Amino acid sequence: MRGGERCLEVLCELYPDADLYTLVYVKGQLSEVIERMKITSSFLQKFPGISKHYRSYLPFFPMAIEQFDLKGYDLIISTSHCVAKGILPMPDSLHICYCFTPMRYIWDMYFEYFKGTGLGFRKFFIPALSNYLKIWDVTSSKRVDFFIAISNHVQRRIKKYYGRESVVIYPPVDCSFFQPSKKADKEGDYFLMVTAMAPYKRLDIAIEAFNRLRRRLLIIGEGPGMRSLKKMAKTNIEFLGWLSNEKVKDYYQGCRAFIFPGEEDFGITPVEAQACGKPVIAYGRGGVLESTVPFPQEKVTGVFFHQQTAESLLQAIDLFERNRDRFDPQEIRKNALLFDQKNFREKIRSFVEEKYRAFRASLGKGVSSC
Repeated sequence: MRGGERCLEVLCELYPDADLYTLVYVKGQLSEVIERMKITSSFLQKFPGISKHYRSYLPFFPMAIEQFDLKGYDLIISTSHCVAKGILPMPDSLHICYCFTPMRYIWDMYFEYFKGTGLGFRKFFIPALSNYLKIWDVTSSKRVDFFIAISNHVQRRIKKYYGRESVVIYPPVDCSFFQPSKKADKEGDYFLMVTAMAPYKRLDIAIEAFNRLRRRLLIIGEGPGMRSLKKMAKTNIEFLGWLSNEKVKDYYQGCRAFIFPGEEDFGITPVEAQACGKPVIAYGRGGVLESTVPFPQEKVTGVFFHQQTAESLLQAIDLFERNRDRFDPQEIRKNALLFDQKNFREKIRSFVEEKYRAFRASLGKGVSSC
């Protein structure tokens, strides 16, 4: 249940009678709202080790998404960070894509994902695969009638790589759940990260910085890089794995500040931290520029550092500590409310209904319920 799944969950609540198609479905890993849908998975579901090693099957993703038979659907909504937008819609169906990002590992983050690919077969296979995926990614973008971007940052990338216009609707944050603690004095001695352990998340920067700082850093999350990151970390850094939403909220509420060293397309976790009244110390690029008010502005909610280095992060932490009294938990939460789930619901529903009615009218057909 990461950011993409949280967006999907709200769409499932809006359209509870819809059919849900996905490359792979691991039962028991998602929310009850999603799992009660009628779910159809692709042929990848039968591949060995697919739930843990799905990244290894990337070359099959385009073929898998194109195998879904979507005849008879008036409306298709894809949520896509990889290949979902590449479904094959029928001429009389409307396809709206809620785009988390164009495939980041073949475009602007290629070198972060595939740095040090080694020699031999991998040295030639990965660039060849990347070239194929670039061609497919651009070609399949033409199958989308309307793009919705999750941030202005992603909107610019959709324009650059696909040559397509889009509107921005920010992802939903459940601000009714993520709230400040009712205990006025609830602030621990630790800093917090909530993240998957993908290379571009740059946990290495945070670990290096806190190794030198000797302050407590708690990391919630898992991923393929966990073993090497644990070896790198000193005893003041704790790895907690994935936790329940309730426990994550408790850690948000008790942290001194939230650490966010990667460049994200939007970044839901910094907003969740702000919904709990907690300031964010973040790398100043990507979607976080749209969700955080940096020091020294009025009604400040965070501090940015501008080089992805441990030294730059340490300087930002020092700036935060020296100006700790400038961060008002109530003002921080007010900023998070701009991204509340309610706003997402209203904007998505309005956009889909408007485009759906216009599309049906263009076909000379009446409007059935969507």
